Amino acid sequence: MLVTDAQVHLWEPERPDRPWRKLERPPHRPGGFSAEEMLKDMDAAGVDRAVIVPPTWAGESNEWALEVAARHPQRFAVVGRFDARAADAREQLRGWLKQKGMLGVRMSFHVKPFIDWLDDGSLDWFWAECERLALPVSALVPGMAGKLRPVLERHPSLRLMIPHMACPLDTHVPESFARLDEVLGLERFANVFVMVSSAPCFSNEPYPFRDLNPYLKRIYDVYGPRRMLWGADLSRLRGTYKECLDQFRYELDFLSADDKDWILGRALAEALNWPESA
Repeated sequence: MLVTDAQVHLWEPERPDRPWRKLERPPHRPGGFSAEEMLKDMDAAGVDRAVIVPPTWAGESNEWALEVAARHPQRFAVVGRFDARAADAREQLRGWLKQKGMLGVRMSFHVKPFIDWLDDGSLDWFWAECERLALPVSALVPGMAGKLRPVLERHPSLRLMIPHMACPLDTHVPESFARLDEVLGLERFANVFVMVSSAPCFSNEPYPFRDLNPYLKRIYDVYGPRRMLWGADLSRLRGTYKECLDQFRYELDFLSADDKDWILGRALAEALNWPESA
């Protein structure tokens, strides 16, 4: 079994030709988070591969992330940020998966103006194109999973991943899962995957984070292991990388060995078309 982390933010230090955007939420680590640091952490925890999602403060460029994936094709791939406002946005999207190492698109709807785009029709063309192109989309919708229902009703074949179980960032149980029913209600759309990522961040307890178990069990009962994607979001993780992984490897007694195989890697390989033999 290959263990694959569904999301890590890697980024280089700010530099004049690649300045950071100024946002309300500051960088997780002000000095950057390099591929070499990540590989060291992966090797120590027993993680084989990881999907790089460039962070919001680094702007919409995926250049550096793709450079990292090119240097380490067996260890990294990219789900990249996309600027839907760009003049050539449609052309970019048509060629998106032709970029070596690129597996999908990340859209973050937790800050303005992006929140509004879920309601105002700005992205109608985007969802339609992603469905037509079979282009996976990772949609960050903290506390707003219900806003994805109209999108999926119009585009039922859209391949959609929901990071962090759609929990509001910087919250803890039970508040984190107050709107879990909205996530569970999307199960009828066969190409929706729930990223059970950064789970320890929502716990009030130390490892093994047992206060999360009832919520993870509800997700498992509805979606099953083939539509659950483990990830750590390491740069903001509470606890250690190994603890985040061991929670799923050893501490969830409702998971079989086959379930763990899917959640820790096989499901992501299928969701993003990143073969484990690649």
